[in-house]
Amino acid sequence: MTQSAPDPTGRASLDGARGLAAIRIGIGLAQGVLLYLLYRSAAQAEGLSWPATQPPLFAALVLAALFTPVMLLAGVGRMGWKALSLWGAVAAMILALLGWHDAAQQARDYFHPPYLRFPVVAFAAAALFIAHHLITPAIQSHRWIADFDDYFDTAWKAGVQLALSLGFTGAFWLLLFLGAALFRVIGLSFLADLIDEKWFSIPVSCLVFAVAVQLTDVRGGLIRGVRTVALMLLSWLLLVITVLVAGFLAALPFTGLDGLWKTGSATALVLSAAAALIVLINTAYQDGREDNLPPAALRIAVRVAAVLLTPLILIAIWGLSLRIGQHGLTPDRIIASACALVGLLYAVGYGWAALSPLWRKTAWMKPLERTNILAAILTVLVILALFSPVADPARLSVNDQMARLKRGVVSAARFDYVFLRYDAGKAGRAALAELAKSSDAEIARHAKAAQASTSRYDLAETTTPPRTPTIAAWPANQPLPAAFVASAPAGDPRYDCSEQNDCLAVQRDLNGDGREEILLASSYNIALFAQGDDDRWVHQGDYQVAHCPGPDAARRDLREALKRPDLEAVATAWPDLGVGGQTGRFQPKDNCPPKPSGVNP
Repeated sequence: MTQSAPDPTGRASLDGARGLAAIRIGIGLAQGVLLYLLYRSAAQAEGLSWPATQPPLFAALVLAALFTPVMLLAGVGRMGWKALSLWGAVAAMILALLGWHDAAQQARDYFHPPYLRFPVVAFAAAALFIAHHLITPAIQSHRWIADFDDYFDTAWKAGVQLALSLGFTGAFWLLLFLGAALFRVIGLSFLADLIDEKWFSIPVSCLVFAVAVQLTDVRGGLIRGVRTVALMLLSWLLLVITVLVAGFLAALPFTGLDGLWKTGSATALVLSAAAALIVLINTAYQDGREDNLPPAALRIAVRVAAVLLTPLILIAIWGLSLRIGQHGLTPDRIIASACALVGLLYAVGYGWAALSPLWRKTAWMKPLERTNILAAILTVLVILALFSPVADPARLSVNDQMARLKRGVVSAARFDYVFLRYDAGKAGRAALAELAKSSDAEIARHAKAAQASTSRYDLAETTTPPRTPTIAAWPANQPLPAAFVASAPAGDPRYDCSEQNDCLAVQRDLNGDGREEILLASSYNIALFAQGDDDRWVHQGDYQVAHCPGPDAARRDLREALKRPDLEAVATAWPDLGVGGQTGRFQPKDNCPPKPSGVNP
């Protein structure tokens, strides 16, 4: 069988459709069989078998088996066999190395197949998609850097094709489940039993996906039509996000950034808005050819959105720098910093594309094309660095946190031993072992306690220092006891009370003993505190408040409920039971009173 030459437009030749179909079906079946064998080695009732007994090897095989065949399905018909085989081998090797490293640097507690963390899987898929659609147009044009419209056509067509193929696979399984339900109605369960068998479901899923890729590929014109419609619809959403981001930035001088920092996820929010702008700008720009120029309103929106990227990225960098300065590096902050770096390149490039016509004549947003190519290359390099030993976030975070401890930036009592024990993999465990040998008795004591712990939550309560809560009193003219608001340990409901998480406290004598208890309410919980013989305020338990239908059904904030004048202690309808020296607490089946007959909810 001879290979048909790749179509310069990137569409599989119809003359070679049968050959391409056979190759893609073979790739799909091979992937399905390989994934099933990997699943079988990790899911045997008698225990794990090779290669699941070797976590780094298993993770490497899983990551390579998940994504390399998908890349080969996309490359068939677009590359020559030598180029495709070489690129496939390189991609599989890189994926395997990323999977190997991810499993090798993790600690073994709660370590189960496939031994891969979600960020590695997600970012590896993104890097492979970007790299493949940088390489394919370059090979087709026999140049190191292809024309931008070739990159655009290849990548966006593949994106639509991937979405349709996944949708086709999902629809196939919905029909299978429907058929199984129909047969079960008449007492036949063979199809339902077959679906439950992994030797069937895994290979069939891969096969159906491969068939979907082939079906969408031989009708490239239809795919381009779907892509054109999707891009047109998405491009008009650029107007919406541009107005929203502009309004947000315009309001900041009047509101300040304090509200944004209080969310605890300011950087993620701002970077997400920037990512939305970048994607929608490209849906409007498309391949940049004059016959694809959008309407004037969209051209203006693209220029404005391109300029708005810079303040968004600067706000994200500012927020990250504040958090890192206060609390040091963590893996999440390192990944966010990498995203901000890529975003900064987009912001500079897009801002230049939008503003350069002010001092020189150039085609509309033309510099955007160079920015997209450079950002794509940078994204791949950053992902490879982050999930390899080059810039492993866990290792960098551990080094930074240890340096902060040695410099005295953070005290031994406030150091995050939980991070080293449970979130930093082998690098964290090694650092914890080093701290356990420290000459500082307090550091060594905390580190040994962390090494011996079996629960991150128990460890957090014992190693996290107490702090002074911020609690409002009601009525405001009735101050709370000084001992109640002086200090709260981790795990105490008062510990989370701060300006970001408002709490309200009310003093009441609930049990009629002449001494007042304190009810502490957040938006979702009411905790009861009573004063012991040593004058310490002790958390007794929590009240579960049902949200029943009625005129007050919308009132969900329990802090407002404590302010009501009808707040009172109510006797339970049924007593608790004493059983052999233990007390059985009655839990009502329904906390809401029955509705009168004839009354609609």
